[in-house]
Amino acid sequence: MRLPIALFSALVFLVPLASQAPPARDADDRAVRDVVRRYVDAREARDPKAVAGLFTAEADQLVSSGEWRQGREAVVSGSLASSERSGGKRTIDVERVRFVSADVAIADGRYSITGLGEGNDRRMWSTFVMAKEADGWKIAAIRNMLPAAPVTQAR
Repeated sequence: MRLPIALFSALVFLVPLASQAPPARDADDRAVRDVVRRYVDAREARDPKAVAGLFTAEADQLVSSGEWRQGREAVVSGSLASSERSGGKRTIDVERVRFVSADVAIADGRYSITGLGEGNDRRMWSTFVMAKEADGWKIAAIRNMLPAAPVTQAR
């Protein structure tokens, strides 16, 4: 069976367009990545007001030590105290943003703290749960994880 030329032409041009992310999703992806960047910048600047402005009111953060900071105030004060205590330079390189819905996203990235002295730099993984509010994307939760050694299967 042969497809009419008009139908074939439409498929050739529309299928690639359908597989591309809509412009709004691209803008949201950039905005989510920007919030993570601004979080790192505000934390490095030790700016509590800037850090607080990036979080939802009920935000929480589970850090690699097991401390669970619940509520925006606890996240801000704990983050800044941790930065002050450990020093070093923090970076988070977002590798992937996945949209759970139009107003919820998960951003995963490699989290490094460098400049801690010989052999003390830390390499972790950080996951951000983001919520889109009336004034833009906010951090609803952060989960920081230290890589673990692979588990071997018993035979």
